Parts: sequence; structure tokens; C-alpha cells
Amino acid sequence: MGNELDLLSLSPAKLTALVAEARDRVFAKRIFQPRVAIVLGSGLGDLATRLTHPTALPYSEIPGFPRTHAVGHAGQLILGFLAGVPVVLMQGRAHRYEGFSNLHVRFPIRCLHALGATTLIVTNAAGGLNTRFQKGDLMAIDSHIDFLWNRQQWGKPHVRPTPPLRGKCPYDFGLIHHANSIARRKDITLHQGTYLATLGPTYETRGEYRMFRQLGADAVGMSTVPEVLTARELSMQVLGFSVITNVASTDIPQSTSHSEVVDLGNEAGPRLMDILEDLLQDMAGQPD
Repeated sequence: MGNELDLLSLSPAKLTALVAEARDRVFAKRIFQPRVAIVLGSGLGDLATRLTHPTALPYSEIPGFPRTHAVGHAGQLILGFLAGVPVVLMQGRAHRYEGFSNLHVRFPIRCLHALGATTLIVTNAAGGLNTRFQKGDLMAIDSHIDFLWNRQQWGKPHVRPTPPLRGKCPYDFGLIHHANSIARRKDITLHQGTYLATLGPTYETRGEYRMFRQLGADAVGMSTVPEVLTARELSMQVLGFSVITNVASTDIPQSTSHSEVVDLGNEAGPRLMDILEDLLQDMAGQPD
């Protein structure tokens, strides 16, 4: 099976079989069971350089994986160790604005879970809505608002929603608290707040910024939520971070280009990785 499959045309059984095929393709490259999966957002791909004993596999070689075309997204899966913990990195992600369905965006997370990952860490670049935020700040995501609209389930539309329509927050507050403790110890500014996901690909207007703030959002971006919902369907622990790449002051969004977003991601990346390395180092001493 190729990369450009119409996943919407596949039955639940065939989708499950495709996940197994993707898992086996990765295992054919390297027998490896990651404990943690990390999705690297715009400008954060260089974090992969901190892995030891890495093995890379382009998305184009993994059945069902969507090819990403966004700048700053290398489009490869990397297996290796970070702070002694076996991890799998997605160096780049597919976005809805690239023309992919929710199923395409969610598919890689099911594959990461099939490889053995039980914790998902998602990262993204986001615009700051909270007036306390500065360019380059980090935010731990403690809730989200989904403006992606289309929440396709895994399989046919009439299948009972999973997880239930009402339930606990998808983000693990134990991991958030741990990350905050590490940030304080390292004197790294780490905010906590709500992430709002939009379809994009255009950045937000002045009116949209004002509306999003009134809705209670602290940061806005174009990804992450489908991945988080998929991970929770699979009972994975989830931790999310946003790199704040621009801020809205006096209701006037700053002009931002994608290259600036990538540059800020590169600048903030080392601070985010310092937090993640300590977090994983602590996890290494805990039983699975």
C-alpha cells in the first residue's frame, strides 16, 4: 500500500491492517519498542539531534503515512534514546490545511501506539493570545478548543464516539506539574494555558484574535488537537507544549511569516528540550 491512500474509503478492519503494516515496516528497519512518542512542530525538528543511536525512516517509506510539505517539517520517523528512554520522534507532521483529512492526520499516532509508545508528547508553534506572553515563551497545554470542526472517528460515522462526549481533560496534569517543576528549577519561563486549533493556512485576523481571547484561548495554531484526541482514544498519556512565535498586543496581531515561526522554534527548542530531557530522565527511573 502506498502513501497517498484515501483512508476514508477503507473499512475499520482495513485501517487496522494498515496500522499493522506500517508498524511492521518500521520493525523491518529496526526492532525497537519506544516508550514515549514525540511529535515535533514547526522549527523544532533539530531536537532530534539530541537522540543517541538514532535510526531514521522517511514517511514516504511507511504505508499510510501522509507526506508533509510544510517548511520546517522534515517528514521522517526517528527511533532512538533520549535521556536513556527509548523514544520515537515524528520530525514534522501533516496538517489539515495541506488537504489531509482528520484520519490522515490521526493515522501516524495509531502507528506510534502500535510500536509500543504509551505516552505522547506533542509540540507546536503557536500565536500568543495571552497578553502576558512574549515571543519565544513556552506554554504547557492544559486544555484545548477545537476549531478544526471535522472529528472523524476511526471507522464508520455511526460508531459510538470514543472517548465519551464528556470526560476528563486529555492532558495529563501529573506530567504538566512535573514539567512546571523542572522549568522552575532551570529558570525557564513556562506558561500554562489553553490552545485553540484552527484550519489555517492563513494567520489570524484582528477580529479572530479578539474572539479567540474572549473564548478563553491563550495560544492559537493549526495542529495538535487531532493527535491528542487519537492518543486519548488509545489511553495514552498526553503532554503538550506550544512555542509562542508572535503575540497579539492592543488587539493588533503582529505580522508573522512562516520563516520567522521556524526561526523562533529553533531558538526556543533548546529550552524545551532541556525540560523534556529532565522529564524523560525521571521517567527512566520509573517502571513501565
